[in-house]
Amino acid sequence: MRRQRDKLYFGPKIRLLREQQRLSLEACAARLQLSPSYLSQIETNQRPVTARVLIALTRAFGIDPADFESDGENRLIADLREASADLALGAETPTLSELKLAAATTPTLARQFLSLHRAYRSLDQRLKTLDENLGLHGHDAAETLLPYEEVRDFFHYRNNYIDELDRAAESTAADIGIGGGAAPFALLGGALQQRFGVTVERSEPTRTDLFRRYDPAARRLTLERDLPEPTRTFQLAVQFAELAFAGLIDGVLAGSGLKSRGARDVARIGLANYAAGALLMPYRHFAAAAAELRHDIEQLQRHYAASFEQVCHRLSTLQRPGAHGVPFYFVRVDQAGNITKRHSATRFQFARFGGACPLWNIHEAFGQPGRIMVQLAEMPDGIRYLCIGRSIVKRSGSYRRPNRHYAIGIGCEIAHARQLVYSEGVPLNGPAVPIGISCRICERTHCSQRAFPPIDRPLVVPVNERHVVPYALQAAADPPAP
Repeated sequence: MRRQRDKLYFGPKIRLLREQQRLSLEACAARLQLSPSYLSQIETNQRPVTARVLIALTRAFGIDPADFESDGENRLIADLREASADLALGAETPTLSELKLAAATTPTLARQFLSLHRAYRSLDQRLKTLDENLGLHGHDAAETLLPYEEVRDFFHYRNNYIDELDRAAESTAADIGIGGGAAPFALLGGALQQRFGVTVERSEPTRTDLFRRYDPAARRLTLERDLPEPTRTFQLAVQFAELAFAGLIDGVLAGSGLKSRGARDVARIGLANYAAGALLMPYRHFAAAAAELRHDIEQLQRHYAASFEQVCHRLSTLQRPGAHGVPFYFVRVDQAGNITKRHSATRFQFARFGGACPLWNIHEAFGQPGRIMVQLAEMPDGIRYLCIGRSIVKRSGSYRRPNRHYAIGIGCEIAHARQLVYSEGVPLNGPAVPIGISCRICERTHCSQRAFPPIDRPLVVPVNERHVVPYALQAAADPPAP
């Protein structure tokens, strides 16, 4: 969607809705009580969508008006900007207005460009690493896309919400009795036995990192004995989801557009994990509790016997049409700064390559273990976020195995911040920390934490001066959007 002086333009989205309904331009115009020429101008963004047309669209297609406010276009623009800068190769890069135009008018072509860029990155990395080249054989050599990146994009562009799985899990949770205060582990164990004849056992601790093993022939599920209670319950829920929702998961994968076998295998695990979270924290019950508790993560942990990470991830999925929760971003970072999980229902964008902004409070969380960090941050586009970060330790249960250390980040735009307990005492209209996506594409010309210059910006190195950053950036000459 594009805004021009408070006018709304989302022609490609309307055209897609019409094509999905298999309606001709004339038939759709008649349904909306518009002339075909007027509808054609709307679909090509030559005319804005008025309030009357918006109401007609929501009635004709049975959708929520908020669905037209999707941030998918903003995400596509951010991804295009980073990819085009990465591919500069000495050539002129597209301006921001050109990228906005591409995302608004030719989104399918833009996504194909991103797919080609991922293929280029994958092949480039393989050519630069001899060990990887020698290790490529047969089918793996043909898979030019990185499976985890492919799956991340799949969830990313679905707002981290899978409607068919979420609703099925909510219905099943009600049948089992989850959400009523009883221990979910016992309820799920009983349901596994009754519905699928699966028995649950606990293994003696080993030196491996195995959490769960299922023997389909013996119908036996084995869980590692020393798993923390939330992890043990979640693994039980994952196994239940894999058995109960196998057909649904197959259907989602069939329409996912994932190309490689590896990506589909990774996505299957991700979908089972998604369904497990929806089982343990049913949508309407969890959304109501989150609103009542003002999204106090620790209170929600106790209410659902869940971990800090599980609650944060579930909060980021509350995007059901007609029953939206607060739109959050969610991220998990390791001590080296690698982003191991990321989802966003907000306009907040994550770097695909390189590290995240060092001014973001999620990095500071490692220095203050267990403490919840709150930060008012502002991205280069002027959007402000209330950012919550906290370090977590996933204990191995044995001296012989190392613990895993992560930082969890979750946040929302300040328009929603007062619905969070973490906004108390924070001057939301006060100074904010200026953060960015990553140094490689950050627009800020003055930042003392800059690690390296952006790829798409010329720099000037002063001969007789030395500042914190030993170069200056020329301002980007970007004409206003058409």
